[in-house]
Amino acid sequence: MSYFNQFRLDGASLEDTVFQGGLTRLRPVLTTALVAALGFVPMAFSTSAGAEVQRPLATVVIGGIISSTLLTLVVLPVLYRTFMKQDPAPQAKRRQPQPEPSRA
Repeated sequence: MSYFNQFRLDGASLEDTVFQGGLTRLRPVLTTALVAALGFVPMAFSTSAGAEVQRPLATVVIGGIISSTLLTLVVLPVLYRTFMKQDPAPQAKRRQPQPEPSRA
């Protein structure tokens, strides 16, 4: 979210923020999730001693990694766009009312 907020503070529109933020974060998120999930694949297919405990654990962890990746890449940007639609400008960019100059 801080990455999206940085785009907004730089003056990008809401649609550009969601698109560019998602596109920019796509590769790092997918790479991290893929490496973590692939690390558990040997555990998921294990047949050695202790596999009755390892297999269910590995499948749950792999499922969690996949679901959290989808949440990060799809659901989070949609929620950001939904809730930020009510807030037209970021807090830091809003114009503060200027006091009227005194007429002396």
